[in-house]
Amino acid sequence: MGEFNEKKATCGTVCLKYLLFTYNCCFWLAGLAVMAVGIWTLALKSDYISLLASSTYLATAYILVVAGGVVMVTGILGCCATFKERRNLLRLYFILLLLIFLLEIIAGILAYVYYQQLNTELKENLKDTMIKRYHQPGQESVTSAVDKLQQEFHCCGSNNSKDWKDSEWIRSGEANNRVVPDSCCKTVVPGCGRRDHASNIYKVEGGCITKLETFIQEHLRVIGAVGIGIACVQVFGMIFTCCLYRSLKLEHY
Repeated sequence: MGEFNEKKATCGTVCLKYLLFTYNCCFWLAGLAVMAVGIWTLALKSDYISLLASSTYLATAYILVVAGGVVMVTGILGCCATFKERRNLLRLYFILLLLIFLLEIIAGILAYVYYQQLNTELKENLKDTMIKRYHQPGQESVTSAVDKLQQEFHCCGSNNSKDWKDSEWIRSGEANNRVVPDSCCKTVVPGCGRRDHASNIYKVEGGCITKLETFIQEHLRVIGAVGIGIACVQVFGMIFTCCLYRSLKLEHY
């Protein structure tokens, strides 16, 4: 009877080992995906960060990069802990899983909270940012972001093209008789912003605020879904780890 229980325990341990090993391989790939989403956000989707008053959008991306890196290291550690059957490594692995779980939950919550606040933030700050910081000394990143925003989304001004009449750059005389920036033009050529007819600029297409809001909200949904999704998968990893740890403990005794 004792021999039967020993074989049963050993069989259960082997199954758990291979199950946890398979999980760690998938987990490592998931970490790569999480890091890729974070890097993608920072490298390709961060052009408009200088137009945002809050740093929450940037923070969620950095959290995903850090979490993804830790996930990849943790996946390797998990494989080592599984096949070496070292309970101290399994404890460390569980702690790291819990840490990553918390990081990704935080990233998901931040993305959700900022998603709800984005409309208010843009209404309160985007126009002021555009008219007060565009083409001002030391504000090259804002200038570049505004130009790209207006060209990429075919819009002009925060609410409409009339916003630019309050611009410090337009009123300063440095605009050389332009009434809107050249980036408002449908076909950009130097000085095209002097003529604000609808055939020349994005006048009837509306302002940039709703288009920027939609763009950021779509990406926040991706960040939130990735963070919460991977966190849910990690729950299974923690359960498998606890089961293997308990099984090894029983065999030890």
